[in-house]
Amino acid sequence: MTEPVVFKRSLSIALLTLMRATAPAVVAIGMLYAIAMLFGVDFSGRYVMLAILIAILAPVLLHLPTANSLQLLSRQWPTAASLLLRWVALLAILLAIGFATKFTADFSRRVTVLWALATPAPLILASLALNEAMRRIMLAPSNTRSAVFAGYNEVSLALAERLRKNPELCISVIGFFDDRSAERLGLPGTEDLLGGLSDLAAYVKTRGVDVLFVALPMRHVQRVLDLLDDLRDTTASIYYVPDVFVFDLIQSRTGEILGMPVVAMCETPFFGYRGVIKRLMDVGIALFALVALAPLLLVVAALVKLTSPGPVVFKQRRYGLDGEEIHVYKFRTMTVTEDGGQIRQASRNDERITPLGRVLRRFSIDELPQLFNVIDGSMSLVGPRPHAVAHNEEYRKLIKGYMVRHKVLPGITGLAQVSGCRGETRTVEDMRARVEYDLDYLRHWSPMLDIKILARTAILLFNDRKAY
Repeated sequence: MTEPVVFKRSLSIALLTLMRATAPAVVAIGMLYAIAMLFGVDFSGRYVMLAILIAILAPVLLHLPTANSLQLLSRQWPTAASLLLRWVALLAILLAIGFATKFTADFSRRVTVLWALATPAPLILASLALNEAMRRIMLAPSNTRSAVFAGYNEVSLALAERLRKNPELCISVIGFFDDRSAERLGLPGTEDLLGGLSDLAAYVKTRGVDVLFVALPMRHVQRVLDLLDDLRDTTASIYYVPDVFVFDLIQSRTGEILGMPVVAMCETPFFGYRGVIKRLMDVGIALFALVALAPLLLVVAALVKLTSPGPVVFKQRRYGLDGEEIHVYKFRTMTVTEDGGQIRQASRNDERITPLGRVLRRFSIDELPQLFNVIDGSMSLVGPRPHAVAHNEEYRKLIKGYMVRHKVLPGITGLAQVSGCRGETRTVEDMRARVEYDLDYLRHWSPMLDIKILARTAILLFNDRKAY
């Protein structure tokens, strides 16, 4: 149900899909030919070979994924930006091939430079025009399917609202069937109740309803089975919408285990290849940072040793992945090394912080030894910040869902920290806000989100009033 169902104008859709796939190559080769003719350059030999390369690479590099069809033209500027980046990638590949084969000298500089600069504009215009044509066909009234809901509740109302806000799905909600009245249900909204559940099968038959969403609670299994039996002689598509989705789900997705359908309700975002991507990013960036920052680390270590008694690196027990204990490394910034059942959080003007420690904490230099935690796999560059074991034991009893943040590796930085939730948590509400950001990170993780958080962290190093 995540893709629009187009069943009455399939030929038009097929032709437009073919045009969208071939348009980038046609535009790029057409522009190359036109510019060559403009400068009186013979379009043969090497230029024909270049055109063949473009015909091979353009459909792969310049064709936008079909997943974007759900938001055709609602994201024009991201589409344009994506095409521009893909065009640069195509030019880079062609240039690399040219240098490798030593054919670059055979091409006119004026033709190739003008072609590289002038082609993106018509390429973007052609793509947007085809997107608009696809959108108009998809949203044509003849493609719209009618839908009704069995069950008038939070789940059905939420899905109906989403369908209305996304017309590209081509589903028009007619109404709801339930044995209870709207007043008895006590639910807000003005959606029409079309009748009781016993009236549903007849309504679907006589009105030619295309789609039925069964949104009854799971405890009404027998009622669902009876409905399916009543609808056997209709052509309606039937979908069951389980009421588990009224819960706050983490990385929810459907799937199967050996043919048995399952619904993930709370899962780590780093399953499968996503975990591999996350780990490769962590190790690669951490190794680069350690090499680049090695002189700074040595200088800081020497200063910590010379300016106050105690160890250079302070180890403290924290909870890591799946709530297992880990030791987190930091440059020592205090006169104490607390790691017991009671730990006092650092506060502004804390008398325990050394003069050098204030500088290190102000620019988060004290956190740099945690790059070794990243290398050994006990931490990640980005993730929920690990709290001391004593604080975890305190807050897990006070904040619902607190331990869910441990479904991923803790991070040196995180979404909460770049969103203003850093430093001392004076109240339970302060910690609850931080945890909510952590859970939001689990819900929406992507490699790009990690990159954005790292970039915002770098900016905050010089302008974070909560770093003390």
